[in-house]
Amino acid sequence: MCGRYAASRRPEDLAGIFEVEKWEPAETLVPDWNVAPTKEVYAVLERPLKDAQDRRPVRQLRKLKWGLVPSWAKSPEGAARMINARSETIHEKPSFKKAFAARRCIIPADGYYEWVTGAGERELEVEGRKKRPRKQPYFVTPADGSVFAMAGVYEFWRDRTLPDDHPSAWWVTCSVVTTEAETGPLGVAPAEGPASLADIHPRMPLMLTPDRWSSWLDPARTDVAELRGLLAPPPGGLMRAYPVSTAVSNVRNNGPELLKELEGPEEGTLF
Repeated sequence: MCGRYAASRRPEDLAGIFEVEKWEPAETLVPDWNVAPTKEVYAVLERPLKDAQDRRPVRQLRKLKWGLVPSWAKSPEGAARMINARSETIHEKPSFKKAFAARRCIIPADGYYEWVTGAGERELEVEGRKKRPRKQPYFVTPADGSVFAMAGVYEFWRDRTLPDDHPSAWWVTCSVVTTEAETGPLGVAPAEGPASLADIHPRMPLMLTPDRWSSWLDPARTDVAELRGLLAPPPGGLMRAYPVSTAVSNVRNNGPELLKELEGPEEGTLF
C-alpha cells in the first residue's frame, strides 16, 4: 500500500523532469517529507486547458487532494479511505474504473514509507501477550536517486452545497495505484533487515518508468485491455530501502531529518 510518502522537489524541477507545459506558481506547495492522506499533493496529468479554444491535451502540474472522491459520491467523507487503488481490480471497481479509463496521472515522490513489525514484537503477539507491536519504518526510494513516479488516477467531485462560482465548489482528488511488492532482491538493501520489498509489506505503489509516462498520461488511450498492460510492475532491482526514525510515524513531524538513514533498526524494533 501507500499510506505516507515524501515529496520535496520544487515544482520547476518537476516541470522539467516530466516535460510539463503548464503549471501555476500560485499552486506551489511547500516541500513535504511526511505526506499523509487528505493532504494536497502534486500530480502530473494531461487534459485541455480550461476555457481554451484549443482542446488538445496539455501536460500540466496540478495540485490535487490525496484521497479520491468518486463523482457520484454524496459527500467527501470517505476520501481518507480511498488513497490507494489496487492495480488488479482498478478496471472494475465502481470508484476507480472511469478514472482509470480517462483520468490517469503521475504522482511524483522522493519515495514512500512503510512499516515493519519488529521480530521481538511479533513473538509477543504469537505468545498471546497483549502488547501493541512497535513498527520500524523504512523509506523506499529509487536506488539511482531519480524521482519516484507513482501511477495514479484522479476524479472531479462537485460540492452541491456551494454555488457554482465558489472556489471550493469543485474538488479534484486522486489515488495512488498499488501492486504486489517485489519479491526479488533490492537494488540496495540495508545491512540488516529486509532483503526485498515484500519483506517489508505485501503491497507497494506502482512505479512508472519514463518509457511509460506518455502512454499512461494520454487521455486518448481508453481501451481497458490496453491500459491494463501498463499496470505491469517495473523491472526488479531499481529500489533501495533503509530504516528511518520512528518520528515519521507521527504525522505532525515533518522535515528532511525524517529521511536520514539509520545504521540499523531502532532499539525495540529489530526486524
